[in-house]
Amino acid sequence: MHATRSGITRRTLVKATAALAAAAPVPLLARSPKPARVGRYAGVAEEGVHAFKGIRYGRAARFARAVAEPWDGAPVTAGRFGPICPQRAMDDEAQAEDCLFLNVWTPETDPRAKRAVMVYFHGGAYTTGSVTDPLTHGARLAADGDVVVVTVNQRLNALGYAWLKPFGAAYADSGNLGQLDLILALQWVRDHIAAFGGDPARVMVFGQSGGGAKIATLMAMPAAAGLFHAAATMSGQQVQASGPGHAWARTQAFIAALKLAPGDVEGLRTMPVERLVEGLDAVDPIMGGPVYFGPVLDMTNLPRHPFWPDAAPQSRGVPMILGNVIEETRAFLNPRGPKLQGLDWSNIAARIQPEVKIDLDPVWVVEQYRRHEPGWTPEQVYYAATTAGRSWPGQVIEADARAAAGAEATWVYQLDRRSPIDPLRGAAHTDDIPYVFGTLAAKGSYSGVDQPARALSATMMRAFTGLAKTGRPGLSEWSPYRLPDRATMVFDDVVRLENDPRRWQRELWATAPYVQPGT
Repeated sequence: MHATRSGITRRTLVKATAALAAAAPVPLLARSPKPARVGRYAGVAEEGVHAFKGIRYGRAARFARAVAEPWDGAPVTAGRFGPICPQRAMDDEAQAEDCLFLNVWTPETDPRAKRAVMVYFHGGAYTTGSVTDPLTHGARLAADGDVVVVTVNQRLNALGYAWLKPFGAAYADSGNLGQLDLILALQWVRDHIAAFGGDPARVMVFGQSGGGAKIATLMAMPAAAGLFHAAATMSGQQVQASGPGHAWARTQAFIAALKLAPGDVEGLRTMPVERLVEGLDAVDPIMGGPVYFGPVLDMTNLPRHPFWPDAAPQSRGVPMILGNVIEETRAFLNPRGPKLQGLDWSNIAARIQPEVKIDLDPVWVVEQYRRHEPGWTPEQVYYAATTAGRSWPGQVIEADARAAAGAEATWVYQLDRRSPIDPLRGAAHTDDIPYVFGTLAAKGSYSGVDQPARALSATMMRAFTGLAKTGRPGLSEWSPYRLPDRATMVFDDVVRLENDPRRWQRELWATAPYVQPGT
């Protein structure tokens, strides 16, 4: 029997899970609901709940603010996902500029049910991705968590975030159109989710990677105030937005890559979307790599940075979970790829340097890691350092900013459970998604479906749905994040609460400023 640092044992967790199961109603997955109709939308039965897919929530012309879709109209069979935003990924999916669609999974369509609502925004930075990913299908979360799940697609890349305001007032909302799409979707939820059995007064937004960053940005957008009542970000932060100067330089690089004249905004507005997507390979003039498009500090839709110089006051009262995975970068710095081939102590510093967003002497960094963890291999140091210097700092800054501002309702986690099906994968970026959604067996999941995976999924799902239902995670032992303790829930085969579990790494990387990717 192993006791956790918070005094919780494995036996305690098993007993608690069993007690909850005994008190629960008949599992919704055991039911076979008949297809339901809500308004003009005919849903389909899926894994014991009602699914409504491909509901249009808005329409938009290119580079213009979207307008809401009328609720009334011709009958629609909502049984398939709508097209996703055109992008340089997911080319096996139907793509179209007309991509403002959302999806709803609900245990029942009785307006009196008033279940908590969980609205998910997908990852892929601001450039790629979609909620059609099997990892984020909402049926099991709706059923096992007894909530209404909504997933949202919106405009991405240049279509959603190109900064065109210097071309005139007609483009005043550009730079943040993708964010405004999400606000329009949340307004749809506010106005219509009761008809699907949801409670518009209990709406939680959650998102992974870019989805979390979108949520952090919404927390500083006045038009989003009051549209959600809790938030959870999973490996996704937005400390700063892109400044308009940098955003304009990126737009100019994009226009040049498309071989348009510098002032030819009409050509940009009317060219075939396939050609516009090709231009996304333009080199970013600020950070290098493919050109970055993301939220812009436009002083109207986004009048301040989300978490600089502090946590945006409008959202300090919104209960929030912030999470990260212990070795994020194993997902995009392939352990089987060329960046790891021949890695040793003689070249590790040079290989770490281009992967981090904090400007420290990499030789000194490696020396600190070897001093603190003398038993680690070069590979372990490489992934720990690139995670702590690239993917984790934003979450620390956001959590500390909320704590410093007195936002008591903040909880932090890190996922430590390594993949049982791919040892080189370890615990990497995106690996918390199937645990929260309950999609352990879905394509793209590295969790496995063994008993420890199922137990952890039940625990993480209970934590997230608890926040949606009550404004507190559904784990009574999870203490809020306060300074200087920095209580952190470690999700692993043994779930435990620790104070500041990566303290020396946090302090090491805090000796120099963090550069938000994209700024």
